[in-house]
This record gives sequence, C-alpha cells and structure tokens, in this order.
Amino acid sequence: MGGVPSVPTDQNRSLQVIGAGFARTGTVSMALALEKILDGPVCHGGTQLLGREDAYVKKWLAVYAAKNDKPRRLAALREVTRGFVAITDTPGTHFIEDLCEIYPDAKVVGWKRDPEKWWKSMEQMIKHAMPGWLRWYLIIVPGWRWFPVIMGEMSKRGREMLTEDGYDKGPGPGILEHYYNKIEQMVPEDRMYWVELGDGWGPLCKILDKPVPDCPFSRANDSKAVEETARYVFKRTAMAWMGILGVFAAACTLLWYIY
Repeated sequence: MGGVPSVPTDQNRSLQVIGAGFARTGTVSMALALEKILDGPVCHGGTQLLGREDAYVKKWLAVYAAKNDKPRRLAALREVTRGFVAITDTPGTHFIEDLCEIYPDAKVVGWKRDPEKWWKSMEQMIKHAMPGWLRWYLIIVPGWRWFPVIMGEMSKRGREMLTEDGYDKGPGPGILEHYYNKIEQMVPEDRMYWVELGDGWGPLCKILDKPVPDCPFSRANDSKAVEETARYVFKRTAMAWMGILGVFAAACTLLWYIY
C-alpha cells in the first residue's frame, strides 16, 4: 500500500470490510490500517489503478461498462475484488450497495472529514489530475495508459449518481454531506459502522473483533501520496518516451547514412 498495490495471493479470501470513506478523506490510512488488522491485501482504488497491469485495470472498466446489467456487474465486481480482504476509495465507493450484496458478511466502515477542507483538497486534485493530453502521454505505458480512461468513467458515474439522487447544488462541499446521508440510508443499520481516524486502532479493532496491533496507527497523507505517485508516473513515462525517441532518432540517422 501507499504507492505499492496489494496483490492477492489467495483467491479464496473475500472482503471482510467495505470502506465507505469518500475519496480524499483518509482512504490510504484506512487501507494501511485494515491491511495490518486483517493481515491481507486491501484494494485501495487509486493505488490499484496506478500500480497494476492492463488486465486488472480493464476489469474495473468492465464493471462500469455493466452499469445497466446487474448480473454482469455483480460478476465483474466479484472478479475485481477476488482475494482482497477489504476495499477503500473510489471506484469501490461507487458500488457499495452491490458489494454488500456480493459479500453479505462484510462490515461497512465509514469515516468522515470536514466538508470544506475536503472540497479544498478535491479541487486541487480535479485541477491537476486530468489534463487533456494525459491520455496520449501515458499511452505507451502498460497499466497507466488506462488511468485517464478509468478516471473518465469514474467522473461520469459520480455525476450520474448525483443526478439520480436529485442533487442540484453543483460542485462543492455539499457533495460530501450528500454522500454521507446516502450511505446511511443505503446500508442496513446493523452493518454500518462509523469511526474517526484520529481515534487510532481501538474503535476499528473493536468493530472487527481483532487485537490492537503493537505499533503506531497507520497515517498517510492522501494528497502527498497522490503527488508522489504522480511525480513517479510522469518521470517514468518521460524516460520511456526518451527511450522511444532515442531509438527513432538512431534509426533515422542509420537510414540517412545508408541511403
């Protein structure tokens, strides 16, 4: 986690926790904590989408493609979450109701953040995450080349969900408050748990009936993690382009000498 995707090694394990914290509310910290408590791989959306191979990212695209076909969507969701013990972040938060149906024994754990601070962070991400040229810049790198595509699908689905709910306040802090209310209405009361990340291991371990780890609670700055990952992606892609252009230049030089 935290820049390195968790990859399941035991396909028989299944989700024990469905994370209901919205993006940019501490999803990385929660993923790290759950990984420690449950001793297994956690599907943190952003990390998986930027760190896995083409085949895995395309599985999430299959989930979005089946938005109007529930049986196919549930099958795709089961496949993309197979072997994980928990899930946090988008795109998981777009399918909480479906995940509850697929994993009837999983607990839904949510955590909140001040809406104003959240929107300030979200605005910065929106501003820098999807420049129009990004799709063409990343097209040469397996896995990453699908990131702009899946981001487009997530943005589209997010807008559709707000429209379906009749939300008409426009972009802003109200989106987060609306999301919290929807989750509380969607998830059965006996499956919904709320925690504060600042309270550390205790409440979360009590909910999951697990011992408290003998180490500090996992802390990660979502914004910093995203920025570090973005710098890594841009640097590695630039190197790949330099390699391709170098080979092209060498080939052109050779042909010029030959002919």
